[in-house]
Amino acid sequence: MSRPKKLVLVVIDALKPAMLERAIAAGRAPALARIRDEGVYVDDSVAAFPSVTPVCAATITTGAGPDGHWIPSMNWYHREEGRYVEYGSSFSASRQFGVLRSLTDTVYRMNAEHLSTGVETVFETLDDADVRTAGTTYLIYRGRHHHEVSNESALARIVTSTLFRRTIDGPRELFYADLYASRKTGCRGQLGMPGIRDQHTGCVGAYLVENDLFDFLLFSLPDNDAWSHRNGPHAQVTSIAAADRQLERLMHAAGGPDAFLEDHAVIVTSDHSQAAIEERIRLDRAFAGFDVATRNATRSIGAEVALSPAQRAAMVYVLDPERREQVLARAVAAVRELDGVDLILWRAGEEAAVVSRRGELRFAPGGELEDERGRRWSVAGEPATLAAQTADGRFRSLEYPDALARIWSSLSCPTAGDVLLSAAPGYEFVDWGGADHVGGGSHGSLHRSDSLGALLWCGTGPGARSERAQWSLADVAPMVCAHFGLTSGNGSSLQAAD
Repeated sequence: MSRPKKLVLVVIDALKPAMLERAIAAGRAPALARIRDEGVYVDDSVAAFPSVTPVCAATITTGAGPDGHWIPSMNWYHREEGRYVEYGSSFSASRQFGVLRSLTDTVYRMNAEHLSTGVETVFETLDDADVRTAGTTYLIYRGRHHHEVSNESALARIVTSTLFRRTIDGPRELFYADLYASRKTGCRGQLGMPGIRDQHTGCVGAYLVENDLFDFLLFSLPDNDAWSHRNGPHAQVTSIAAADRQLERLMHAAGGPDAFLEDHAVIVTSDHSQAAIEERIRLDRAFAGFDVATRNATRSIGAEVALSPAQRAAMVYVLDPERREQVLARAVAAVRELDGVDLILWRAGEEAAVVSRRGELRFAPGGELEDERGRRWSVAGEPATLAAQTADGRFRSLEYPDALARIWSSLSCPTAGDVLLSAAPGYEFVDWGGADHVGGGSHGSLHRSDSLGALLWCGTGPGARSERAQWSLADVAPMVCAHFGLTSGNGSSLQAAD
């Protein structure tokens, strides 16, 4: 049996398909153009919901949705610990909950505690099969190999001697900012500062290629997201070109594009897209009449609700179990007329309830309607609630792609809020630090504007995009595993039917 090509999974944060096509047409993304032209290109791959980076990163690496991997959002309320978890919505939001605690939650607890042990990451699956795994700085890195903190640079020695001291489990070769490095490469990441992260990934990736140190590499290029937040999604050509240069760097380390593609297969994926932001939503003002849990856990004892804004999505947790139905009804009423709130979602017994200004509907798995990924649903109410059409036994919404499965998965996540909110186009929820991206771009909603990303592959995977009616992030991990003759067995309502 022939040995499969080495595989590189490239994750370009917030890559918007229209901007990728513009960058290629302008000649500013030759490496991505080569992969697209020689492989398969999908311009409408569906993100998880909420379409924020932690949730989508967990779906990319596990193939599961929030109901399977248990990462519910960027900011969420830990019911068992009675506190908020903040993964870095903004620096000001991290300051509200404590920068050290936010960093600890993001760097350590997300993988060691928050990510469900009921799912395997691609690193774990491949490690178990003795595939040589490697990864650059990425939110989800859990693997089977132990790594001590790095002392390669002076900056790393200062930080790891005072703040970050824990051993973590990751892929065989792990390079996480300057905190962890499985070997000396000479690459410096300035602790993962925006604008430097792609260059660090390119440097590490080139070293790994030159020294033949992997069979599978997760090659993370996150700077496009920060650029788009600041300058808007339609300014992405510049940041896509910068990401492409790091991919070229990887290819040149192998002797050029021809030599690289002879020995390497490539999958390129967005985690989500971005949408332009024009208006703010102040969730705190809508709940002025509620006893809201604050950043101080002691002072929040007895609170009615916890609020978790996360860019273009938000969650409301009902904290009073004895008055749950009453408080939930009040919460739904509080946001129902709030400008900028597009969809209100909650569980009503065995069903999911959805309200928009176009109507109301309820649905549950199993039934006579089939979605585009082959799953079946029973739906009662007005399809217009989700701008959907039902014809010939099919449920389809162009405005909210894969709507039913994404809603069900997010509402079924054990760590999610009781009420989930999706913002209308042009709107974003102000975070706990008072920050927003008005005048720039953002993401998080169920809407197509920030939910549809790019997916490309070359040298691996199906021969045509037509092999699925609808592609999603949940297809990436199974594609990686299949390349090495393995099966990804993580179950989720986001996974495609066979």
